[in-house]
Amino acid sequence: MSSAQLPDLVSRPAPLSWNCHFLAITCCFECVPYDKNTVSIPSPSAQTSLEAVELDIAANRAARKYSRREQCLRAAWTFGRWLVRLSPHPCHGWRRTVLRLFGAKVGRQARIAASAHIYMPWNFEIGEWSAIGPDVFVYSLGKVQIGQRATVSYRSHVCAGSHDFTDPTMPLTKPPVSIGDDAWVGTEAFIGPGVTIGAGAMVAARAVVVKDVAPRMVVAGHPAKVIGERPPMRRRGPH
Repeated sequence: MSSAQLPDLVSRPAPLSWNCHFLAITCCFECVPYDKNTVSIPSPSAQTSLEAVELDIAANRAARKYSRREQCLRAAWTFGRWLVRLSPHPCHGWRRTVLRLFGAKVGRQARIAASAHIYMPWNFEIGEWSAIGPDVFVYSLGKVQIGQRATVSYRSHVCAGSHDFTDPTMPLTKPPVSIGDDAWVGTEAFIGPGVTIGAGAMVAARAVVVKDVAPRMVVAGHPAKVIGERPPMRRRGPH
């Protein structure tokens, strides 16, 4: 071997086999001494507080969450919602009619995508010229009211239902949600229980809104915070 080849061999050692890699990693783990200061161990007080939380699941399941009328409507809507789901995209009038038959208040020229899921249409109201995009989930255990010319975009979640986590029986709660006129809820946003979105407000994509949004405010983030304000605008056209 020439002296010219020797530096190249030193600078490029032969690659280790998989067995060697595994042995090296194992040795590294076995050689690390145990240090209780680097391991997170819950304190006795923390363990006690965790043990003190005991949910009464049996009571939760035994509780009556819906009236007889709602139970009948839910059973009917299990099948009826397919009249919406399977309808072709241009059939906006058909979907408005089906939702109205199940108790929804749907304004003139409102458009609800076929893949949108209105959980309980009898608790749902949407104003004229508003739109619900594809795959939107409106969890209308409580009242969900959407104003005129409002838009709820693709895959958003409007949630009017929760549980009281301070009660061991975790009772179902149904706080209403309101989305004002000319508001815009962006793609995959979450609107939490009891929230009011003011008129003209805008919720950015994937924002998590757990507090009321004032009119014309623009919010974004998790949790949503005000990042701007929409300028005043005038409507155009006959509507």
